[in-house]
Amino acid sequence: MDRGKKGSKIHLITERTGLPLSIGISGANLHDSQALKPLVRGIPPIRSRRGPRRRRPAKLHGDKGYDYDDLRRWLRKRGIRHRIARKGIESSTRLGRHRWTIERTMSWLAGCRRLHRRYERKAEHFLAFTALACTLICHRRLTK
Repeated sequence: MDRGKKGSKIHLITERTGLPLSIGISGANLHDSQALKPLVRGIPPIRSRRGPRRRRPAKLHGDKGYDYDDLRRWLRKRGIRHRIARKGIESSTRLGRHRWTIERTMSWLAGCRRLHRRYERKAEHFLAFTALACTLICHRRLTK
């Protein structure tokens, strides 16, 4: 994004099937890599079929916007394997089969009329509406 861009962005971490796990919002002029750490910290414990609850994902896929050594070290320290495309070396097309789940979830969020354009002045209200939309998405997907 352009540094002078107005507006807000929705940052999202989903599971493999597209269910939102963690969501956050920021200004449009904030780089995506700065929002990764709070999103990973915000992932709730996930119940597994066997054994204790998982506190973190096993693997994280990201595009070239997250290609920074300090983010890679931080993920490695937390025990999360990462698959991040490298700038100038790899193309983002290899991550396409994983990226479409994020794009699909973002289109589900864009289908909510209140999130298509931001009407709220306060960030807390907009975050509450996005959380409500994610709850509805999870409910729809899990009742099928």
